[in-house]
Amino acid sequence: MNPMENQPLLGPGKYDSSGSHLAARPQCIEAARPQMTEGRPNLLEYWDILRRRKGTLIVTAFLGLLAAVLLTLPQMPVYQARVLVEIQNINENFLNMREVNPTVSDSGRYPPEYDLQTQVKIFQSESVLDRVAGKLQLEKRFSVGKDGRLAFAWRRALALIRRAPVSPRHETLEELTKNLEVRAQMNTRVVEILYSSTDPKLAAEIANALTAEYIEQNLEGRWQITQRTGEWLARQMEDFRIKLEKSEERLQSYALDSGLVFTAEKDNVVEEKLRQLQLELSKAQADRIARQSKHELALSASPDSLPDVLDDATLRDYQVKLTDLRRQLAELTSSMTGAHPAVKKVLAQVTTLEAALDRERANITARIRNEFDSARRRENLVSADYAAQARLMSAQAAKVTHYNLLKREVDRNRQLYDSMLQRVNEAGIASALRASNIRVIDSAKPPERPYKPSLPLNVALGLLTGVFLGAAFVVMRERADLSIQGPGETPAYLNIPELGVIPSARAVRRSGNSYYGYRESTEKEVINVELATWQKTPSLLAESFRATLASILYSGENGNRPRVIVLTSANVMEGKTSVASNLALALAEMGQRVLLIDGDLRKPRLHEVFRLPNEWGFSDLLEGKNPPEGREALVMGTGYGDLYLLPAGSASQNIPRLLRSERAAAFLTRVKHEFDTVLIDTPPMGLIPDARDLGRLVDGVILVVRSTETTRDMAAAASHRLIEDGTRVLGTVLNQWDPKRTSHYGYSYHYYQRG
Repeated sequence: MNPMENQPLLGPGKYDSSGSHLAARPQCIEAARPQMTEGRPNLLEYWDILRRRKGTLIVTAFLGLLAAVLLTLPQMPVYQARVLVEIQNINENFLNMREVNPTVSDSGRYPPEYDLQTQVKIFQSESVLDRVAGKLQLEKRFSVGKDGRLAFAWRRALALIRRAPVSPRHETLEELTKNLEVRAQMNTRVVEILYSSTDPKLAAEIANALTAEYIEQNLEGRWQITQRTGEWLARQMEDFRIKLEKSEERLQSYALDSGLVFTAEKDNVVEEKLRQLQLELSKAQADRIARQSKHELALSASPDSLPDVLDDATLRDYQVKLTDLRRQLAELTSSMTGAHPAVKKVLAQVTTLEAALDRERANITARIRNEFDSARRRENLVSADYAAQARLMSAQAAKVTHYNLLKREVDRNRQLYDSMLQRVNEAGIASALRASNIRVIDSAKPPERPYKPSLPLNVALGLLTGVFLGAAFVVMRERADLSIQGPGETPAYLNIPELGVIPSARAVRRSGNSYYGYRESTEKEVINVELATWQKTPSLLAESFRATLASILYSGENGNRPRVIVLTSANVMEGKTSVASNLALALAEMGQRVLLIDGDLRKPRLHEVFRLPNEWGFSDLLEGKNPPEGREALVMGTGYGDLYLLPAGSASQNIPRLLRSERAAAFLTRVKHEFDTVLIDTPPMGLIPDARDLGRLVDGVILVVRSTETTRDMAAAASHRLIEDGTRVLGTVLNQWDPKRTSHYGYSYHYYQRG
C-alpha cells in the first residue's frame, strides 16, 4: 500500500487546496562557466586588511618589542672610544727625493680617497695590531681561549663545531680586528678610529695606542725607505768615484805616452801655439796690407798730398814759417832790390827752410817704404812659422782625437760623481728629518655611556620588526586566502545572483547598539540561530533572513515565483540548515503554508531543531513504508504557525536510488498542490550527489556559502555542476558574514556576460 495515496499530508481540517496550483517550473537557462579576473590591489585594500587584522598586528608588535627587551637586557654594555686624525699630503719630492727613490707614488695619478683607503687598511693591518697587543699586553688582559657565550658553549657541548686549537696571539688579533672600526670621512682628510670594549678605559687605551703605533710605524717606514735610498746612493757614488779615478789615470798615461803637452787647464800646447800663430799671421797680413797701401800711394802721389805729410806737425810748422818768410820777402821786394841785405837775408831763410821741408818729406816717404818692408818681412816669418806648426799639429791630430775622447769620459764620470755626491748629502738630510704627516685631532677618552646595546633603539627596531612581520603575515595570509570574504564576491566569482547576506551572531552582538530600535542580545543570552527569525523577531539577524526571503520571492519570471526550493552548500558546516529553517519561519510569519523537508538523509538535523521525533520520514516515504500507527498525516506540525516538517526518517542503504525514483518526483508534484512553499534541506555537494538529484525535480536551487570558509573553487565547482545538470540556480546566500573580519572593499573584477 502506497502511503502517498492513502495517507493525507496534513491532519484533519488543515487541507486547503485553494491557490495550490502553481505554474510549471521554468526551464533552466544556459549560463557560461563562472570566470573571474582580479584587478591589482590598491593601498586602500591593504589598509582595510591591516585594519581588520589589527589584533594580529598588535600581538606581533608586542612580541617584537618583548623579544627586543629580552635580547637587550642580558647583553653586557659595550663602550666605544673614538680618535680623529688628519692625514695630510706628504711632500714626496722633498730635496728631489722623487728622482732617486723608486718607491714613491705619483699622487697625481690617483684620487685622494685612494690614499685614505690605503691608510685605513694600514690601520687595520696585522703588524700594527700585533705591536699594539704586545705593548699593552692584551693577551693577559683579554679572556682569550675562554668563550663565555652561551650559544657557543651549547654548540661546543653538542659537538656542532670542532674548533681547531688557536694560539693566544691569534685570538688576541681576532678580538682586536672584530672590535676595531676605521673609516674615512667623505670629502675630508679625516680618519675616524673606533674601538669597542666592555671596559671604557681599555677601549680608550687601545684606540690611543693604535693611533700612536700607526704614527710611529709610518715614521719608521719612511725613515727606512730613506735610509735604504741613502745606502744605495752611497754604494753607487763609490762606484762612480772608482770609475772617475780610472778614467783620469788612463787620460794622463796616454798623454805621456803620446808626447802631448797640456797646460794646467788641460789644453794641448801644440794646438794652442798653432792657434796663437794663426792669430799673429792674421795680424801680420793685415798690417802688411795696410803698409803696402801707404807705400804704393807714396810712390804714385805728390809728397805734399800724402796723409802722413799732411798730418805731420813739423811739416805744418815749416809750412807756416815758410809762408810767413815768403810774405816778408814779397813785402821787401816791393820796396827794395834783390841786392838789399834785408832781402837777401829773408831769401836765405826761405831757401834754408825749403831745403829742410824737402828733407822732411823725403824722410816720411822713406819711413813709409821701410814700414812696408818690415811688415812684409814679418808676414813671411809668421807664415813660415805657422806652416811649420800646422805640419806638427797634423802629425798629432790622431793622438789629440783619442785624447779628447778620454777627456770626455773623464768629464762625464766627474759629472756623475758630483751629482751622486749631492744626492747622498740630500738623502742624509732627509733621513735625519722625522716629520709626520699625521695630526691627531681628538684623542680617545674613556666614554661615559655605552653605545650599545641601546634599549630605546632596540625596542623601536623590535616594535617596527614586529609590525612589519605582522603586516607581511596578515597580507600574505589574506592574499593566500581563497575563500569568499564578503558581499558582492559570489556574483563576481560564480556569475549568479546574491540573494542575501546573513551576519554572524557574534558580529550582531559585537555591534553593541540597536539598529532601527532593535535591541540585540547580549553575551549571556542564548540564541538558537536555527530559530532566530521566530525567537528574535526584532533583530538584525531575523531581518537579514527576511531580506533574503524577499530576494527569493522576487526571483521569479512574469510573477511566477519558485515554489519548491532546494538549499545546499559546497561543503559541510556552512549553515544551510540554519538558513533553511529561518527562511521557513519567515514564510510562516507571512501566513503561508510551508513544508520543510529534511533531505539530508545521512545526517539529519531538522528534527532536533524543532524537537520532533525522527522515527519515520522522507526516506521511509520514498521506500514505500507506512507511517507508524496513530500518525494522522505524513508531515508534522512544528508549532510555528503553518510551518510543517517532514523529517529525514530512518537511515537507508541506497539513498541515490530513492532520490532518483519516480516516487520522489510524484511526491514533490503532490506537495506543490498542498503547500505554498516547499524548502528542502540537502547534504553538501562536495562529495554527495543528493542536492543534484533533487535539484532536477524542483523549481530552483539556492547555494549557501559561508564567509571566510567556503573557497572560491568549491563554490564555483558546485555552481558549475548544477548548471551543467540543467538545474536552475536561483542564487547564493552568504552566511556567517562578519564585517570586522572581511574586507569592505573587495577586489576589482571584470564580469562576463551570459551567452
